[in-house]
Amino acid sequence: MNNEQIFSARDITQIGIFTALTTIGAFISIPIGPVPITLQSLFVLLSGLMLGAKKAVFSQVTYLLLGLTGFPVFAGFSGGLQYIYKPSFGFILGYVAAAYVTGKLAEEKNIKQYPWAAVISGTVIIYAFGLPYMYYVLNIMLDSNLNIFKVLQLGMFAFIPGDVLKALLIVLLTKKIHLLKGKF
Repeated sequence: MNNEQIFSARDITQIGIFTALTTIGAFISIPIGPVPITLQSLFVLLSGLMLGAKKAVFSQVTYLLLGLTGFPVFAGFSGGLQYIYKPSFGFILGYVAAAYVTGKLAEEKNIKQYPWAAVISGTVIIYAFGLPYMYYVLNIMLDSNLNIFKVLQLGMFAFIPGDVLKALLIVLLTKKIHLLKGKF
């Protein structure tokens, strides 16, 4: 058996901080339909840029598992296994994948100069998980009979302006933090 530690105390602290930030992002919520506007994606994508793929994934898996085990960490102060039946659950699954991809791209040499590529990729991945899941829950499970355009309207179009603002904030924060890291 290998005695090498997987994570240091510092790593675990960073993972915990981003788990907590994602939770706080869920609590800052505006219910506008089947998927609320939250700040979760801001912290998911920031976790990838700041922590790298491995730690960012662990922060989001921890968030997901806390919610599924019943801790009220999801939007609307909810949690539990029943949350998998919510139209918004696919977006939470997308957080794990987005954290990984954003983190992997952040680990590339030039990404610190061009963090937009990582942020946009992560955002696309969140939608790639969330929209089909939302379509399935609304149309198959709840028999809503919504067309694809309506699902896009409910789950993506309304969120694009906020996603652009979050992306801008993420890039600015990341550049500022990396600049500060360079000084110390």
